Amino acid sequence: MKVTYIHHSSFCVETEGTVFVFDYYNGKGVPGCEYHGKMPEFPGETQVYVFSSHSHRDHFDPEVLAWSRRYEKIYYIFAKEVKKKLGNSMLRRMGLGEEIREKITYVKPKETYKVGEVTVETLLSTDSGVAFLATGSGGSVYHAGDLNWWAWEEESEVFNRYQEATYKQQIDRLKDRPIDVSFVVVDPRLGKNQFLGLDYFLKQVKSGCVIPMHLWKHYEAPRAYLDLPEHQAFAERILTVEEENQVLYVQRRQERAKEA
Repeated sequence: MKVTYIHHSSFCVETEGTVFVFDYYNGKGVPGCEYHGKMPEFPGETQVYVFSSHSHRDHFDPEVLAWSRRYEKIYYIFAKEVKKKLGNSMLRRMGLGEEIREKITYVKPKETYKVGEVTVETLLSTDSGVAFLATGSGGSVYHAGDLNWWAWEEESEVFNRYQEATYKQQIDRLKDRPIDVSFVVVDPRLGKNQFLGLDYFLKQVKSGCVIPMHLWKHYEAPRAYLDLPEHQAFAERILTVEEENQVLYVQRRQERAKEA
């Protein structure tokens, strides 16, 4: 599996002629953090699945709908809240007709959908929208969106208890699932609590490879996690990103099992 880190929480995963794109946006519009990563290009007949976990500016960009002019076999899997953000007027301004609506599947939390040749399962986000588990013939990919253990020091005890309980409940749904690569939130703005979500995920989920995201360009954060002695057992499972448009190669779980 070829993984391209575009920027922030946006990744492109290529596997057996199928492309998954998660939470793409153009890198602009978020104060204090601008990105310049680019979406890779593929032959027009490529099957492309475009996911958006929620409508926040750093996770969704209507620009992705224009990709339908290039790719005939393109599918959009959007959290239901994105539908409100799009609206009819935006589609008209982009010059997109009714045919684009047939390519969009709007999803709700804790549901399962069949989209093209891919099965999409959703989890409830602790922030907004959903998280995705996408499974096709080429493998399985988990993308957290903004599902994370958001333990903000300035928040109330009630809020933080909800975050912990809901996050654990959702991640526990992934136990014993054969996942090839997972994109998991590590947000340095949480300070000492930034690794809570990653740590719980690694202990509960049998994902072959885990790539931290939502780093706000603090690429050193995952290394700080790995520098702690108690986390050395996870070192072989974690891949880190260091720059926009970095390419990583991930071996599927079944391929590793054959080698073993």
